[in-house]
Amino acid sequence: MLTEVHDHIINELGQSSRTDTIFVVTAVIFNLIVLGINSGVSAAAVDNGSYAAGDVILIVFITVTILINTIAVTALYLGRRTRSLLLQGLVAMYHDNEVARYYSGELLSNYGIRYLLFAGVIIALALTAILVPLIIRFV
Repeated sequence: MLTEVHDHIINELGQSSRTDTIFVVTAVIFNLIVLGINSGVSAAAVDNGSYAAGDVILIVFITVTILINTIAVTALYLGRRTRSLLLQGLVAMYHDNEVARYYSGELLSNYGIRYLLFAGVIIALALTAILVPLIIRFV
């Protein structure tokens, strides 16, 4: 039974990692696409004079950018919590079976830092996707 529980935890960790990867990649690609679209819309508004349609498009994309990135960062936070709980279970299992010396508990904090870095990248790209077009449009 112990082997099945171990395998289940490992499978859950793998699924969690894949899900986190999907959220990070989706957010990064989305932010880069929105940066390009909003920059183009802003540049066209500057070249053609201020026009309402461009400003509405800019507002819609900024709103969606905030929403998508909030969802992605929230998903990463939940993924971080899930990974932490699963790893704590593994560490406890390893302690109970006297094999804990092969798995460092420091990995738990390293994973936490990695999630913070992923969130930082997403937030930085989101801010870039919002601020650069606004600078092009209004400065």
